[in-house]
Amino acid sequence: MIVFRDPSEVPDDFGPSVVAIGKFDGVHAGHRAVIRRLEERAAESGAHSVAVTFDRNPLAVLRPDRCPENVVTVARKIELLGELGLDATLLLTFDESLAALSAEDFVSQILVGALSVSTVLVGEDFRFGHRGAGTPDLLRTLGPRYGFSVEVVDDVYLEGSDRRVSSTWIRELLMAGDVVAASRVLGRFPDVRGVVVHGLKRGRELGFPTANLSPIVDAFVPADGVYAGWLVDHDTGIRHPSAISVGTNPTFNDVLERQVEAHVVGETGLDLYGHDVTVEFVERLRGMVAFEGIEKLKNQMATDVDDAERVLRGATA
Repeated sequence: MIVFRDPSEVPDDFGPSVVAIGKFDGVHAGHRAVIRRLEERAAESGAHSVAVTFDRNPLAVLRPDRCPENVVTVARKIELLGELGLDATLLLTFDESLAALSAEDFVSQILVGALSVSTVLVGEDFRFGHRGAGTPDLLRTLGPRYGFSVEVVDDVYLEGSDRRVSSTWIRELLMAGDVVAASRVLGRFPDVRGVVVHGLKRGRELGFPTANLSPIVDAFVPADGVYAGWLVDHDTGIRHPSAISVGTNPTFNDVLERQVEAHVVGETGLDLYGHDVTVEFVERLRGMVAFEGIEKLKNQMATDVDDAERVLRGATA
């Protein structure tokens, strides 16, 4: 997938294209439905399939006090979009200049001028342009003038649920530690990515060495607790079954910031320092609690590892 970071980077002869516009935070099941429809329309017409998205939540500029945490980093968003088979993504820098661009100028300069759009796909609640004046109805009005059609994609609902799939719902589930439900809404395991760094080495001293991730920035980390999951080592390509801890280590009360650390099941001498890794959360095993004494903590850690191994035997890697 080609990534354009400014409309000026799009070649003059790039079009025609079928375009889906959105924040795509998390690239969840609803977004995936939009992309599937996008791919179908592009295949029917022989056009390029393109996602248009932003380098930050527009609220970070427009209303910082109301801006939620991102579900995933921008880099992860681009990676996930690339996995869906798109031809290109246009990643727009959402700054004061873009915020001031009128809805019609957004259409004429970016969608038509840069991407030679033939079909635009959006959700019913999508808004764009200065003060959010751009709506699906405005797109339908502008379509005949600029030579493109508009398709509004219906909201996606999981089987048995009357709540539409959304990034807000995913944040709520992750805040509650319900990574099983979050996986259903996302269409994949929730994950975070970082570099393995040196910690206090307390896990090693207790017989359960852990890979400590560098601080997670600009992505949503699930609630404190212990999880079964996978540690994906991008340096080797190996997926390791793991017991994962999120929190501040209340038993010792000497960790000031929340941290993510993973104990690889069945491995004690694995050297992962400096490796680029992703931690995927499959199921929450328990909340984070303080233990009275080292032995009780060690016994619980042994139980956590056994529970993680049991869960992962039945999980799809």
